[in-house]
Amino acid sequence: MSHRRTSTLATDDDVLAELGIRPELNRRIGTFGNFAISFSVICILAGGMSLFGFGMSHGGPVVMLGTWIGIGFFTLLVGLSLADVVSAYPTSGGPYFMAEKLGGARWGWPTGWLNFLGLLGATAGIDYGAAAFAGAFAQMQWDVTPTTGTTVLLFGVILLVHGLLNSAGVRLVTVLNSISVWWQLAGVAVIVGSLTFAPAKHQSPAFVFTHFHNNTGFSSPLYVVLVGSLLAGYTFCGYDASAHVSEETTNAQISAPKGIVRAIWVSWVAGFVLLAGMLFAVQDYAATQNTATGVPPAQIFLDVLGASGAKALLLVVIVAMLFCGNAEVAACARMVYAFSRSRALPGWQNWRLVNERTKTPTRAVWLSVVVPFLLALPALWSPAAYGAITAINAVGMIPAYGIPVYLALRKGRNYQPGPWTLGAWRKPISVIACVYVVIITVVFCLPQSTPITTDSFNYAGITLLAALLLAWGTWLTRGKKAYQLTAARIAQPGEALITDGSDF
Repeated sequence: MSHRRTSTLATDDDVLAELGIRPELNRRIGTFGNFAISFSVICILAGGMSLFGFGMSHGGPVVMLGTWIGIGFFTLLVGLSLADVVSAYPTSGGPYFMAEKLGGARWGWPTGWLNFLGLLGATAGIDYGAAAFAGAFAQMQWDVTPTTGTTVLLFGVILLVHGLLNSAGVRLVTVLNSISVWWQLAGVAVIVGSLTFAPAKHQSPAFVFTHFHNNTGFSSPLYVVLVGSLLAGYTFCGYDASAHVSEETTNAQISAPKGIVRAIWVSWVAGFVLLAGMLFAVQDYAATQNTATGVPPAQIFLDVLGASGAKALLLVVIVAMLFCGNAEVAACARMVYAFSRSRALPGWQNWRLVNERTKTPTRAVWLSVVVPFLLALPALWSPAAYGAITAINAVGMIPAYGIPVYLALRKGRNYQPGPWTLGAWRKPISVIACVYVVIITVVFCLPQSTPITTDSFNYAGITLLAALLLAWGTWLTRGKKAYQLTAARIAQPGEALITDGSDF
């Protein structure tokens, strides 16, 4: 098979030039660093811990572990398929740029908006979760009862720190992501080891691998399994980060796809070990679900290790969450930068600028920090409103991963892969991946408990619809004019950037 850009002699900047992009960012990320950012964003210590209580109520141990295996497998297929396309189009734009190249602007525009909104929602969810876990730690350490107001305040402080760290340049971000990998893996080992060897009773293998627990109000076991799969479904998101930093990665056509695939399978294995270790250590199922800390994993730590041990392990989780949020801000900023380079966002002239000293899209960094804070403010009045807004996280990002995979399939023999390719396996794996993306997106939108009230209603479907309407509306009012012009003109190598805003 004849491949495009397969020569190892072609430089990364040559590849960008062929794609019509002028290199502006520093290439300071190696193969491990590219893997590290996606692994940090997936962050099993964030998703697995923050959604642990959800899993206990929505099917219990057998569903938590069984769907982790299943969802992890299908996520790996999506990751393999997406990695194939990333190798052909290694740019900061990620899915939207691939969709545009494979299907035209009408595909690139909505894909970009889904990915953009998903990244913003993910940043809000990750850092707000870190603030909530920090509140649980404060309650154990200083007997300070966290309130929504204090959680939002701490959330703002965390975002501020992440903005400052990301503004310092990609070298610091890469170092932090690399530390994050070892912190997470060591954290899983410490947590599981501590809970395993502590002199406390342990659940039987029969309980851990077969016990079904349903607090959803729904009577159908199959339905509960579908909804319960969202513990894994929400966790296995964000691996597009490897694509978003590809313009800062050396040998990006190989390193970026490898980063995606490795981040998924390492998270898959480590996450299973973590969940199993936690479930073996549950002392009182009902008490853990209804813990006064509001964080079921914290109650497990307390029951097994006492206050001192619980606080130590909770700190391990909180630090992992902070690493995760910082990596998510980095990925989101690159998406904002690239999407603005295509004139897709209001105020694009500002967000696409690169700091001359750090070679970092600093203004895009701060947009990626400020907007998530605004998204979380409704939590002050209604947790349901906050959930409705941040639900765009997975329900926006997963379809954005599937669209370029589908478009590559649709092109058939006209699709020209990069040097990292699935070859003959691409078609069957991509077909399965596309079907899975459709199914899991529907599952994201299903009611998760009954009776359905304003607080228990799953707003993901409405949020997805709102995002699609936003994409469609902005396409009609601005995209037809600006986005197509951008694709043809602004990204040509050596061309001066037009910043007078006359397109709007």
